[in-house]
Amino acid sequence: MWYASGCDVITFESGFLMPTQESKGPLVRAMFSGIARRYDFANHFLSLGLDYLWRRRAAEIVRRWQPRSLLDLATGSGDLALALHAACPEAMLVGADFCLPMLLVARRKGLRNLVVADGMRLAFADATFDVVTVAFGLRNMESWPEALAEMARVLTPGGHLLVLDFSVPPAPLRWLYRPYLHHVLPWLAGVLTGEKAAYDYLGDSIEKFPVGPAMCALLAGAGFSEAQCEPLSGGIVALYTARRN
Repeated sequence: MWYASGCDVITFESGFLMPTQESKGPLVRAMFSGIARRYDFANHFLSLGLDYLWRRRAAEIVRRWQPRSLLDLATGSGDLALALHAACPEAMLVGADFCLPMLLVARRKGLRNLVVADGMRLAFADATFDVVTVAFGLRNMESWPEALAEMARVLTPGGHLLVLDFSVPPAPLRWLYRPYLHHVLPWLAGVLTGEKAAYDYLGDSIEKFPVGPAMCALLAGAGFSEAQCEPLSGGIVALYTARRN
């Protein structure tokens, strides 16, 4: 059994694992529910296709770890989970997200083992997964230290964590990136999705998110070691890896 009976009660419903208690973060959930239908198109367009390269790099790293079990947390529409499945076809892969409309998109792509779950209180037994990945999701969680500690809990001892998220690049790219992030991107995203406010939030959340040594310190405080940061695309995105103690 790969979920904890002592956590949220889980029932099978239409191929999903549904927790019976209400998840946290209603505002963030509502925001992602509103953009779910156009989320993938907006991501590919606004990143100029670089998001494919970021996920490919993450999947390459996970493949080297040779996991038997994988949790893709904040899986959203499932693009990273699909890349992970292609890289690690023999691994048992679970995708979890607290936004059901996003999981419905992932389901239409052929993903199974999809769980409606809050990253702050995961309904999985301790030491269940060899690898936990979270792409562009930790930044949206209510408490980064508590969310990381929960990821550590469900990882096997010596298991690996991979965090992929946006960051603010160093100068001189920063001088171009910030106007794009706070002005151009929200306007374009509003045209594409009809939800400009969601992308106003995106810029603010990226500015506040810890980067580099600050994130590595958070990882250490949550019970991880060997934390490393790999900037991608000039530092627009950062990829963090660590091992559970």
